[in-house]
Amino acid sequence: MSAPIRVLLVDDQELFRAGVSVIVDAQEGMEVVGQAADGVEAVRLVEQLTPDVVLMDIRMPEMDGVEATRQIFAPERVARRSRPVRVVVLTTFNLDDRAATAIRHGASGFLLKDTTPRQLGDAIRTVHAGNAVLAPTDLSTLLDGQFRSATPPPPAYLGLTDKEREVFTAVARGLSNTEIAGHVFASESTVKTHVGAILRKLALRDRVQIVVFAHRHGLV
Repeated sequence: MSAPIRVLLVDDQELFRAGVSVIVDAQEGMEVVGQAADGVEAVRLVEQLTPDVVLMDIRMPEMDGVEATRQIFAPERVARRSRPVRVVVLTTFNLDDRAATAIRHGASGFLLKDTTPRQLGDAIRTVHAGNAVLAPTDLSTLLDGQFRSATPPPPAYLGLTDKEREVFTAVARGLSNTEIAGHVFASESTVKTHVGAILRKLALRDRVQIVVFAHRHGLV
């Protein structure tokens, strides 16, 4: 039996945290390992408790969710971790600019606070598997305008093979592995291999970061 997904809750409203805690603990294969009332405490508890998934409120005193996400994914902190951590931003506004900034800093997507218990559980499992929790088209819309001017891609991108670049473009456009397989005339397992190589060569964590990378460097 696999270990449960370890979840950290971050929100300045204690009543909201208590409610979400009950929902998460009721999900099969999940457990809440800690709670934080602001971004400062969240950054500390991520290092102390090593959660798999952080549910991060976007608006909090002391330090908001955007800055906390930036600090959680600071390169020096990421390098010290033996296991990855995923952040899902919680917001009351659809296509929130702050949520977009948090995704640019490393979050795997966002959820509205009025989401259902089932949707919350599905979202936690989805980001734990390395995927985004919002549709790729919404992600692209959210990221539009986040980068005032595109910067040239780094040498690592130029090191991708022709087939890897083709797969990269398809992922950045939001295609699934099944759709990409049909597009590049390859099996799904081959596509997964290419995606893994792209992530490794570009030092990216997941498919969400491929989309961010593509927007940052004007590749979409």
